[in-house]
Amino acid sequence: MTSPYGSDDGREDGLRDGLQGRAAIVTGGTRGIGRAVAERLVSAGARVCVTARDTAEVRRAATELGGIGVAGSVGDPAHLEEVVRRTMGAFGRVDVVVNNAATNQPYGPLMDADPDAWRAAFTVNVEAPLRLVQHAWRAWMREHGGSVVNICTEGATHPGPNIGAYGTSKAALLHLTRQLAGELAPRVRVNSVSPGLVRTEMARFVWEPREEEVAAGLPLGRIGEPADVARAVVWLASEEAGWITGADLLVDGGTRVRAARPGGYAVHDRLRSYAPPDS
Repeated sequence: MTSPYGSDDGREDGLRDGLQGRAAIVTGGTRGIGRAVAERLVSAGARVCVTARDTAEVRRAATELGGIGVAGSVGDPAHLEEVVRRTMGAFGRVDVVVNNAATNQPYGPLMDADPDAWRAAFTVNVEAPLRLVQHAWRAWMREHGGSVVNICTEGATHPGPNIGAYGTSKAALLHLTRQLAGELAPRVRVNSVSPGLVRTEMARFVWEPREEEVAAGLPLGRIGEPADVARAVVWLASEEAGWITGADLLVDGGTRVRAARPGGYAVHDRLRSYAPPDS
């Protein structure tokens, strides 16, 4: 079957066996990695609910994907409950949850971090994924099973300049992934995908305008695309990965093995000297 969203070979037959007719929730699903994941889920036969804060973008994405959308912040517990309620109302099931929405604030040294901003990072990056899984578990997954994929980061296991709050919260999400995998088995599989530097708006300040220099420091010679991550996420969510739980799949262009190659690491140089626009 030809994918309407331009998959590499135009076929999703293997994934379709495990996702046809399933229902999925993707947070932060209107752009970047989340949008790519939602598109690939649809091409594999799933129906999707996307969430994001911008109402117009949510409406547009839902229409283009042929699914539904719920606008709001994942930091709001009531929003997460509504997302599951609306998904159950529209599709009658919640088979897949992809926790993609995240914040990279507060940016800078931890000694300068505002406690409220630090708390907000954990609310969005750790607490929200747990709350959403709890709602999906109670509404459907406890009785019928399902799959959860959390979007972590390759930096969750080591420190980096000025991203201490982000990295620490994602390290907590990585542990949460493994904890839930143990607690929810065998009904629900819980895994994570840890991207390296990907061409998204949130990471634009890192790779632009010196993209060639940044890419040259990666063993595979390019920064990632949202589709690179989406392929891994949807595979883990499908029955193709039916005997995998508690795993973290690196999709990082070889970032973790860069030390075996000559040259510096331009990403850390950028993190030291630049900051996200809203920091």
